[in-house]
Order: sequence, then C-alpha cells, then structure tokens
Amino acid sequence: MKRNIKIEGLRQIPLEQQEIELVERKCIGHPDSIADGIAESISRALSRAYLDECGAILHHNTDQGEVVAGESKPCFGGGKVLKPIYILLDGRATKHFEGINIATDSIAVEAARNYLRENLTNLNLERDVIVDCKLGTGSTDLRDVFRPCDNKVPRANDTSFGVGHAPFSETETIVMESSDYIDTILRPEFPAIGQDIKIMGLRDGNDITLTVACAIVDRYCSDMKEYIGYKEVLKERLENLAKKHTGRKVSVHINTADDIDNESIFLTVTGTSAEMGDDGSVGRGNRCNGLITPNRPMSMEATSGKNPINHIGKIYNILSTQLARDCVAKVDGIEEIYVRLLSQIGMPIDLPLVASVQVLPKQGYELHAITRDIDAIVNDGLANVTCVTGKVISGEIRTF
Repeated sequence: MKRNIKIEGLRQIPLEQQEIELVERKCIGHPDSIADGIAESISRALSRAYLDECGAILHHNTDQGEVVAGESKPCFGGGKVLKPIYILLDGRATKHFEGINIATDSIAVEAARNYLRENLTNLNLERDVIVDCKLGTGSTDLRDVFRPCDNKVPRANDTSFGVGHAPFSETETIVMESSDYIDTILRPEFPAIGQDIKIMGLRDGNDITLTVACAIVDRYCSDMKEYIGYKEVLKERLENLAKKHTGRKVSVHINTADDIDNESIFLTVTGTSAEMGDDGSVGRGNRCNGLITPNRPMSMEATSGKNPINHIGKIYNILSTQLARDCVAKVDGIEEIYVRLLSQIGMPIDLPLVASVQVLPKQGYELHAITRDIDAIVNDGLANVTCVTGKVISGEIRTF
C-alpha cells in the first residue's frame, strides 16, 4: 500500500546551536495537569467499560474538563481549605448501545476521584473537592465516522494533524528529568514538596536557568526556616541532577515570587494552587511528550481525554512523537527530526493525507543515504497505527 510520505532536508540551525531555547513543564499537581490527568483517566475507564460491556470501545471524548479554584488558608503546621475546588467533567460519551445502558457518568466520577486519590495525596476528597459530571452524548455524524472501514482500520474523526520531534535537547531532557526526579525520588523523601510544580527552562547560549515554582504543604512545614530549607534542598538536588545531562552552566531558582519578610510564600494546604486561585483546563498545558516547547513545532490539540480509537488529536500526536523517536533510535545520522501527520475526516487513519518528515542530518551524513530507512519506519508505524490504542488504555503512553 503506497502512502504519501514526504521526506525533506531541514535547513535551519540545530536547536543546540541556537542562542535562546525555552522549555516548560507543568507537573502533575498544576491545575492544567490535574484537568489533563482526570480527562485521560476517564477516557481509559470508559474504554475499559465499553470493552467489558459491549465488546468494543465506543465513541467518546472527555477532553473538555475544567478545574475551578477554591479558597484556602494555609499556615505552618497545617491550615484548611475554606472553599472546595470545583471540577467539571464534560465532553461526550456513548450512553446506550444495542439495548445496553452504560453508566458513563458514574464511571467518570469514579475515575476522577480515583485519579485525585492516587496523585493528590494531600487532598481530602470528602471536604476539599466537588466533582460534577455533565457528560453529553456524541454527535451522530461523528459516531458514524467512528465505525471502522472495510479493512477494519478506524476512520479519522476530524481533518487535523499531529506533530512530534526527536531527540530531546539537553534543556528538554533536564526539565523532564527534573519533574520525574521530584515525583519519584524527592517527594517520598520530603512529603512537604507538593505536587503543584512548574519548571521553566531557559538556555541562553551555554547558560541554563531553571525557574521552579513549587508548592510546599503546610502540615509538613513547621516554620519559615524549614520552608527555606526545603527550597535549598530543591535547588541543590536539581542542580546536581542537571549536571548529569549537560556540561553547560546550570542555575536553579525556587519560588522567586516569595516575599520572605512579609511571609508571602508558596505555602499550600493540599499541595496544589487549585485550592486558592489557580484554575485549570484540559489541553492548556504539556503536549503529549510531557513538555511545552516553543522552539519546536507543536499541535494545539489536547491529547488527554480524546478517544484512543480515531481521534486524530490524540492518535497522530502520539504516533508522530513515537515515529520521531524510533527514527532517531534506529537510524544513524539524524541531528533533529520532525514528523507531521495530516488526516482527512472519514478516511482510514493508516492513510494520512500526508506524512511530512523533516530531517536535519548530522554533519557528515547525506539525507539521501538515510531516507529509505526513515520511510520504512514511518510506513510501518502507520500500518500498525491501531497498536496505539491498547498502549493508551493500559497507561503505557504519557499524554501530558
């Protein structure tokens, strides 16, 4: 089967040689990431329920959720939430199928609460949060598109595109690794470090600056001296971590908005700023590779919450990222690669209107010498595009 795969050389300065690079990550407790995480957990739960009850994943999209901030009064040793966080679950789901009624709203609420319980461990689910479900029923036209083609490959639900790149730059790697390190190593050691963290990386020439906003949980912090101590631990640990990934100069700044003299600091009751003023929306944060990268091409689509069968905003963003990484891992001579996949609504998702691949070869390599290998990887990935579905449902693939 002939697919429209176009491979071209990229005429630009490699990112590592550009003067300025910006990289951002909103960690799991940031309000936008909370919205993403809940949306994706609902989609996975619905997919499993549809498979169990109907034998197939039915049409749904839960990528429209909102987190509305509450009010709190944090204080050293433990404060309290005055007004609960309000979480709105909306979007579309199939509620009836061939005489079967599916409890979509109950499934969604349970999935949301389970996600909050597992990831925001300082949140009191009985007092601190309201979960409201307003799932609608999907458009008839889009549900018709959801049916597979004769070759059993789903048809695209939209005319849209996905985009991915590889490899990560040093700054991208440092930002991503810092987030993972805090979640897996640092927080278990220091429970005062909350889940709401934003990491902004700037590379200015050969100087890398990480500006980190980190919520501190008040019940684990007795006074200002201890608060400052946690900031110092974060700074030292992240600077040491960064040095494992670069020879450039790295400096880390923690909670730069703090006014220590007036005790105006990033102290929280629950570990997230959603308790006291910061709202969140699905798709407003990280792309599916876990980062926000303004130096790279990006899709504006929300990946989290979209159905894993035929929603191009999910499938093609994930697949293009995987294809870019596979090409770098398997083909020698790639400095940078960018993959863009464009669909047409109603057409099989394994036959994009175009698969555009832009390659910046490493010095000493010619594009024509690696084109055939890249083409084979992209063609094979598209032929097996439906494999993405199972990996998404099992949680193997990150969506934010």
